[in-house]
Amino acid sequence: MYVVCVHVHVKPEHRDAFLNASLENARKTTQEPGNLRFDVLEQADDPNRFLLYEVYQDEAGMNAHKETEHYAVWRDTVADWMAEPRQGIKYASHFPLSEGEWATRR
Repeated sequence: MYVVCVHVHVKPEHRDAFLNASLENARKTTQEPGNLRFDVLEQADDPNRFLLYEVYQDEAGMNAHKETEHYAVWRDTVADWMAEPRQGIKYASHFPLSEGEWATRR
């Protein structure tokens, strides 16, 4: 599995619009064949900070996501709403196992 954690600090006046745009992007992303999970998380002690937790089957799935129209719309729509540039950190997952690995171990 391929995991991306995107840390976002949003300007307070754009918080609600950012959340709505991100939820729409997440809904569409979960329909992509390479996506396994997309969580939109709000930081508990700061309602203007978010974590987008994205899980893909592999790096190709994440790359395919970045080529979708809904991602481009989200990226361009929210760009000016951020208090600082978003930070995406990529991870390789060791647990839980990917769906394919689970299937071969059952």
